[in-house]
Amino acid sequence: MSDLLGLPAPRPDFSNLAAVLERGEPARPTLFEFFLNDRLLEQLAPMATIREGPYARERQILRAYYRAGYDHANVRAANFDFDTGRDFTGRTVSLSGDGLIVDWPSYEAYRWPDVESADFGVFDALATDLPDGMRLIAYGPGGVLENVIEIVGFERLCFLLADDPDMVECVFEAVGETLERYYEIAAQHPAVGACIDNDDWGFRTQTMLSPRQMREFVFPWHRRIVDACHEAGKPVILHSCGHFDRILGDMDEIGFDARHSYEDTILPVEEAYERHRRRFAIIGGIDVDFLCRAEPLDVTRRARAMLDRAAGRGGYALGAGNSVPDYVPDANYFAMIRAALETR
Repeated sequence: MSDLLGLPAPRPDFSNLAAVLERGEPARPTLFEFFLNDRLLEQLAPMATIREGPYARERQILRAYYRAGYDHANVRAANFDFDTGRDFTGRTVSLSGDGLIVDWPSYEAYRWPDVESADFGVFDALATDLPDGMRLIAYGPGGVLENVIEIVGFERLCFLLADDPDMVECVFEAVGETLERYYEIAAQHPAVGACIDNDDWGFRTQTMLSPRQMREFVFPWHRRIVDACHEAGKPVILHSCGHFDRILGDMDEIGFDARHSYEDTILPVEEAYERHRRRFAIIGGIDVDFLCRAEPLDVTRRARAMLDRAAGRGGYALGAGNSVPDYVPDANYFAMIRAALETR
């Protein structure tokens, strides 16, 4: 780290992030990030320095998070996804059009992933490489609503909600049961310190489905996922984009320990912290558009001000509003994390 920011080498201590997730105050400023882009990963942990073999990519992520000063690295089971028939190689993905399930015959023909055959060996492999004090955070292959939309198609799902709600219920049940079992296994791993329940629920003005439909089809499965993680003694971070004022009560009932993903045009993280820090920990929140456009000094000032806001009250970890995509200038990413690292 010293060669990038001129700061001492980091000393991870997951107890700081654990304190944040309990809405307490960490012993020092604490970072959290869901994803870093490939360019940053290569700067922080060049692939040439990673030993060859299985899970080299995951080892690179672990090493990069360590060098950037995080107390965690995120991981999910390898080679475990829902088949969507969609092309995710481009920079954008359309939710319109049909997916693989459009009617009962295609539902019957669909091949659901087998959780018991998923490659959880990556958890064991990374556990042997974890620096002292660092823990893994398990996340999923997309969430309940995300996977249903990708399998069915958003437009088709909207029609089916009116035309054949029984089939919609069956698809949600199949996806929900699969993800519930996935988290049951992942949360039990001794190297896992927390879980991310990642499922984008909405956009700038509202949820993807109506709150009533979310309560009927989506939220019950998240309650079961959170319960499975809590039974294993692991706190749960909700990662979900979009407007969420109308479902705050539902989030309370589900029992999330923290929420991640904030956007200035919806609710700036500073305001979210003042409104909701007693409901759940506030994670990240430095708006991605701001990270793209601001000067590095302004990024550091905003990040430092957010840390100062939470000082003495707790329940906050610094990071980007959503993730760090490749269109965020590297200098601005490093300017953000500097605010936490320079005071350690």
